[in-house]
Amino acid sequence: MSDDGKSVSTLSFGVNRPTISCIFDYGSRYHLRCYIYQARDLIAMDKDSFSDPYATVSFLHQSQKTVVVKNTLNPTWDQTLIFYEIEIFGDPQHVADVPPNIVVEIYDHDTYGADEFMGRCICKPSLERSPRLSWHPVTRGNRNAGELLAAFELIQREKPAVHHLPGFEVTLLTFSFDIPLQSADSDLPYPPPQREPNIYMVPQGIKPVLQRTAIEILAWGLRNLKSYQLASITSPSLQVECGGQTVQSCVIRSIKKNPNFDVCVLFMEVRLPKEALYCPPVIIKVIDNRQFGRKPVVGQCTIRSLEAFYCDPYGQETDTPEEQPDGVSLTPRDDVLIDIDDKEPLIPVQEEEFIDWWSKFYASTGEREKCGGYLEKGFDTLKVYETELENMEEFEKLSDFCQTFKLYRGRTQDANEDPSVVGEFKGSFKMYPLPDDPRVPVPPRQFHQLPAKGSQECLIRVYIIRAFDLQPKDSNGKCDPYVKISVGKKSINDQDNYIPCTLEPVFGKMFELTCTLPLEKDLKVTLYDYDLLSKDEKIGETIIDLENRFLSKFGARCGLPQTYCISGPNQWRDQLRPSQLLHLFSLQRNCKAPIYKPDRVIFREQEYVLSEFEDGKPLNPHLGAPEERLALHALRKQGLVPEHVETRPLYSSLQPEIEQGKLQMWVDLFPKSLGPPGPPFNIMPRRAKRFFLRCIIWNTKDVILDDLSITGEKMSDIYVKGWMIGHEENKQKTDVHYRSMGGEGNFNWRFVFPFDYLPAEQVCHIAKKEHFWSLDKTDNKVPPHLILQIWDNDKFSFDDYLGSVQMDLNRMPAPAKTAEKCSLSLLDETLSSDRFVSLFEQKAVKGWWPCVVEAEEKKTIAGKLEMTLEIVTEQEQEERPAGMGRDEPNMNPKLEDPKRPETSFLWFTSPYKTLKYILWRRFKWVFLIAVVVFILLLFIGIFIYAFPVRCRQGVISFKPFEITHNRLFLGPKI
Repeated sequence: MSDDGKSVSTLSFGVNRPTISCIFDYGSRYHLRCYIYQARDLIAMDKDSFSDPYATVSFLHQSQKTVVVKNTLNPTWDQTLIFYEIEIFGDPQHVADVPPNIVVEIYDHDTYGADEFMGRCICKPSLERSPRLSWHPVTRGNRNAGELLAAFELIQREKPAVHHLPGFEVTLLTFSFDIPLQSADSDLPYPPPQREPNIYMVPQGIKPVLQRTAIEILAWGLRNLKSYQLASITSPSLQVECGGQTVQSCVIRSIKKNPNFDVCVLFMEVRLPKEALYCPPVIIKVIDNRQFGRKPVVGQCTIRSLEAFYCDPYGQETDTPEEQPDGVSLTPRDDVLIDIDDKEPLIPVQEEEFIDWWSKFYASTGEREKCGGYLEKGFDTLKVYETELENMEEFEKLSDFCQTFKLYRGRTQDANEDPSVVGEFKGSFKMYPLPDDPRVPVPPRQFHQLPAKGSQECLIRVYIIRAFDLQPKDSNGKCDPYVKISVGKKSINDQDNYIPCTLEPVFGKMFELTCTLPLEKDLKVTLYDYDLLSKDEKIGETIIDLENRFLSKFGARCGLPQTYCISGPNQWRDQLRPSQLLHLFSLQRNCKAPIYKPDRVIFREQEYVLSEFEDGKPLNPHLGAPEERLALHALRKQGLVPEHVETRPLYSSLQPEIEQGKLQMWVDLFPKSLGPPGPPFNIMPRRAKRFFLRCIIWNTKDVILDDLSITGEKMSDIYVKGWMIGHEENKQKTDVHYRSMGGEGNFNWRFVFPFDYLPAEQVCHIAKKEHFWSLDKTDNKVPPHLILQIWDNDKFSFDDYLGSVQMDLNRMPAPAKTAEKCSLSLLDETLSSDRFVSLFEQKAVKGWWPCVVEAEEKKTIAGKLEMTLEIVTEQEQEERPAGMGRDEPNMNPKLEDPKRPETSFLWFTSPYKTLKYILWRRFKWVFLIAVVVFILLLFIGIFIYAFPVRCRQGVISFKPFEITHNRLFLGPKI
């Protein structure tokens, strides 16, 4: 303490600060061994796609580093770093429970300049003897930077170290690394073997147990290689490394003519760990053989997991022992094919009008209301996959022959970005153990019967069905999508046929292109948003590897239908018939050819009988020969790709991880060497047909009387209004039946509603502009509903609504024959289906229907309508015309003027009729009594007027009545 009461420690820095310290009376001595075996998937720090990595291990206050491994991203150090003595303060039990962390940092060694940081991992030491190696993740910031295979053994020394603390100073014992490990410490295990002076290896008890392993490499070819140092890659070769061994492929002479290797099977023998967890990765390097002996590495790939490539070399059972020659092409030879002529259909084809490919599609997706009677006829369905065909495990993701490995190159400009993809390697691997005794015969080779290595010219049919869940691109929350398809340098742009204002377009288009495999293997299907004034914006795209489909053993180039049809909507479209495909399958799988009998076929020790899989099904009039049907059934039992539709996600380069929508489609691939394919499917969207609904309003009855006449009687001026949903602009109404006293109305009035209808889907197609400024019409589908309403006409106020009825023309209630039988029960939806009829099937119905009004959540009858409803096609409308209302052409049927009561007129437009039919009839006796009273009053007045009076000139006598010459004289006589 100083004179002013402050501690020396606080004054030494000139500021006041608290003193915090943790003092231990004793510590424990530990011995640490770090077994750094290898790392994998490190990031490339040099521009040549590799790094020179070494690892630095830090534990408390000490650190050591491994040797540098040159030019690799998967270094194998096989080194033990020994920390001879480290003192850890605290309770040994606490150290055992929570040991301090070990920090392993990996750096890239640079000859010039500072070493570059590659990644870091935090590890825990183990107090158990001979710990097991495990993989530790290496991170660089928030990015995964590889994995480290290592183990850390912490050994406690027997004697604790007692420390003296003079003046808060701790004296640590230090030991020189040059002291022999067991010269003074007998409690430590023996040191590991040394590879070099002071370079210890990982001991055998911890190092993985190795065995002789054969690796067969199918180096099929290289694809989509990008230029290197501004020069294109012309003559690449392949170098494969694994476990310290290297094998080199031949050089591709001209990658533009044929990107496949002439010798495509490589073999290498490596000593690999028996446990797959410890297996080192396979490193693939692509080397470009340039002039003047330059051989730069233009791409590399690390295959970290080898477990998927392990196989049993004796596990493949074959039906025929002889080995088939390599180069079995997809093209079959004529001497092994059975040529069976197609036969005529079993019965004449009478195709239903509404059966099309979309019927099959909707029947397969479960939308049976749109497929009509397709399923009842026993026609084929197809498989609708919810993802890409490449994701289906049942077809081994179409990588059964070879896989596609992406090639990367060097470090990028931004350290947070992934290395760019510079190409693809097409190939595969087979790994299996070899006997330790070299005198034992080695297992047979696994890669044989390879397809032809040359190019194949193919015809591609791309069927684009529909898209959904697209990302909106326009301000109205919609987009105007269209399709663009490209393969190689060929492309098809369908911009002229964009679909306006939708996020779920139905394209229904088939595009044909030609390509040459493997030079043009990537098929790109892109959706764009059409813009009138600006550049079209990409919505998303999907890329299909045609080569994988062509080479796959699952027959992905053209899916197998359920039946063999030579006509109709499911006509066979492949180049080869089922019998030819079955023989080709037996060649590729190296099994016996099928044996045909009159009603059965025997293939791969299985017997397929025609009656077993066709009995109980409706007779299909389009079926082909029985032999072909049997062959097709046998093929479908082999797990091949069926006729299908795949759902592919769309992605954009601007948002690579975010799905922009889905596209339903499929691709057929036909090698031209096999001849012309069958006819393509017609998947054009269904076009709506023009129909006309003729509705004749005959009469009404029991209509609610809503008004009072001038004489105080209840009445209604009835008229009927009608329209179809979606066609509100075409509302029609009858003339008015005035002064209906009993709720009866007579009209004889015809409504004619034109509409576009899709019979297969039972919906109306409506194309309207959403706004007056919209450039295009928007397509909508609505059910065919007819609405009829009864109104009361008012001249000096709004008309009064009385009641309505809404009917689905596909399922409308059957009418009552008489008005007395017409009740609310006709509209009960719970009735049996027999009480409902389809106007499109029945064509015309006539009868009475109730009109309903809701009051206080209760339905009551507001009136009854007698109508005739008739559906006619556009052709029938021309052949049997009918005018609206009672206008010409007034026929089919002819409508006469209704016979309405004489009281049915508008009162203020007909004064005479008002007096005659309204006032006279109701006030007739009042008028008569009024006239009689008037006459009587007139006589009384005249009598009083003519009564005798006195005059100044004399007496005037008045004789009111005087008969002169047989005439009655009325007046005074002077």
